[in-house]
Amino acid sequence: MDKPITPLEPQVVLDASSRLRTLLFEVKKVIVGQDLMLERMLVALLARGHILIEGVPGLAKTLAIKTLAEAIGASFKRIQFTPDLVPADLIGTRIYNPKEGSFEVELGPVFANLILADEINRAPAKIQSALLEAMQERQVTIGKQTYPLPDPFLVLATQNPIESEGTYFLPEAQVDRFMFKVVVGYPGMHEEITVVERVSTKFPPVEVQLTHQELLDLQAMTDQVYVHPLVTEYAVNLARATREPGEVGLPEQRRYISFGASPRASVNLILGAKALAIVRGREFALPEDVRDLAPEVLRHRIIPSYEALADGVQLEALLAKLIGAVPLPRVHLGDPHRDGRPLSQPQNPPTA
Repeated sequence: MDKPITPLEPQVVLDASSRLRTLLFEVKKVIVGQDLMLERMLVALLARGHILIEGVPGLAKTLAIKTLAEAIGASFKRIQFTPDLVPADLIGTRIYNPKEGSFEVELGPVFANLILADEINRAPAKIQSALLEAMQERQVTIGKQTYPLPDPFLVLATQNPIESEGTYFLPEAQVDRFMFKVVVGYPGMHEEITVVERVSTKFPPVEVQLTHQELLDLQAMTDQVYVHPLVTEYAVNLARATREPGEVGLPEQRRYISFGASPRASVNLILGAKALAIVRGREFALPEDVRDLAPEVLRHRIIPSYEALADGVQLEALLAKLIGAVPLPRVHLGDPHRDGRPLSQPQNPPTA
């Protein structure tokens, strides 16, 4: 029999949120702006997800990932993806030791807590296949042996949207494994001035704000966040709207979509909402958490049709229309000060 779920204490969650804000402040000592990207990185870290970041060169994508790794005291490896890369360059290989007369395994750079897969769309299919196992199974296979990856393990991949020469389309099966796709834009004028000033001087040292065990505890806390059934239903309706727009009153948009989001999108919406609730200092997820994450969860899971390309329909505009058509449920959570548990949650959760 499973153990009953123990409701989180509001004060414990508030303390965790305060620690996470301190972590973000530490990262922002180096990174200027990019608030959404940094928050999504933190959410993915708590929810054990992976992130695909798209943006032109020079927007501090690599620096943000490296700084976050330093702030949580995690191991970090950067892998520059190129067309001539082979799986052994990523996961490692077996090397013959003539002195011992046996093979030894040399583990590759994928064995780190945070992996930066730089320009991931420049790698051929064999590399993508090797990375796919690492992302999904959190393990790699070398020869006949399987090696578990460190915990936590997070892949942050970048791709350049303005250059197509020497690139490959990412397999849909791999794209679907990314919890978020974050689109990074140019900074504002005052932010860019701050960037120039910081680069022209020495960056302040980044101090560790979370230990390895504290991060694992926060991940476990995220698992305990309460999700109301209406919030789950809202997440499913968002994913279904990308497959059947007619269900939300937009039947004319169906011709613009070849394939919609898979059920993995619904799962990631809820997992991400639970992590975002912790970041925002709540022990329960709200529909607004799901809605805020919907663009990053759904944008890379919708494949536009040829008709959409011919009519010049922009994916972001189509996605915004679909999200706006799904009504936001009103979830009554009662008095959160009664016992730290929403009124709609069973006082004694059933056991299986």
